[in-house]
Amino acid sequence: MPIAVDIDVMLARRKMSVGELADRVGITPANLAVLKNGRAKAVRFATLAALCEVLECQPGDLLRWEAEDTAGG
Repeated sequence: MPIAVDIDVMLARRKMSVGELADRVGITPANLAVLKNGRAKAVRFATLAALCEVLECQPGDLLRWEAEDTAGG
């Protein structure tokens, strides 16, 4: 998927656990793990806003676009 999720980077910078972030954002640790590991198909703007508020960052600090590797054939 061309959208990479860098929640783990922000968690490390803020010295915060996944459980604490999930608690403060109001989502389950399982749903946060799905998002964090890049397996989510979508994210609500309200959830993205809550993540940014808790982590004191911008959406671009959490999500970035990567070109897909099309050299495979």
